[in-house]
Amino acid sequence: MNKKQLRPILDTIGAMFPDAHCELIHSNPFELTIAVLLSAQCTDETVNKVTATLFQKYKTPEDYLSVPLEELEQDIRRIGLFRNKAKNIQSLCRILLEEYGGTLPEKHEELVKLPGVGRKTANVVVSNAFGVPAIAVDTHVERVSKRLGIAKDTDSVLEVEKKLMAGVPKDEWTLTHHRLIFFGRYHCKAQNPSCGICPLSDVCKEYKKRMKTVQNRKSKESKAKNQVAPT
Repeated sequence: MNKKQLRPILDTIGAMFPDAHCELIHSNPFELTIAVLLSAQCTDETVNKVTATLFQKYKTPEDYLSVPLEELEQDIRRIGLFRNKAKNIQSLCRILLEEYGGTLPEKHEELVKLPGVGRKTANVVVSNAFGVPAIAVDTHVERVSKRLGIAKDTDSVLEVEKKLMAGVPKDEWTLTHHRLIFFGRYHCKAQNPSCGICPLSDVCKEYKKRMKTVQNRKSKESKAKNQVAPT
């Protein structure tokens, strides 16, 4: 999909979700990093419930290292993969203290070296905490991009990111990331997308696939009704 074809899609989603934003509650880059780390395979809603008390108890890297690992695990046990995430948080905090003076690095290449921080997490942090344009591809962004034909079904997450970066103006990367998430989270859902009221159904592969399924079912039902019973 070229830029000219992508533009009306971006404008439509932008009109639907003009105020899209990061829904992970945080007050500084360090908290955002912890929240995004916790959000892997977990909803932002659940993460926010956990961090509401977590961020009151732990405010610095030193705080996370001042308790046994088992205690931190209990503090985040409502989060999926909580044991592994607790281990990564303490390892991350240890590296921040040993190599960065307790301060979160701002560069993407430094962030991805931290335990539990992959490319997506680093993109979220640099764009939301440090104002660096980036497109983080989570499950919502990937799903929407493939359904709307921005990327191919066989594309990897990195390939989806590259195609979005190529088609979206750089100064719109961060906002587009949030809008695609909102579109996928609240409209083009994984299981029950709002295809019937979607203004982008004409370009959506998922809509066409669902319509074909419906038509095939109706055709089979019609044939069954018209079939003459054997005498």
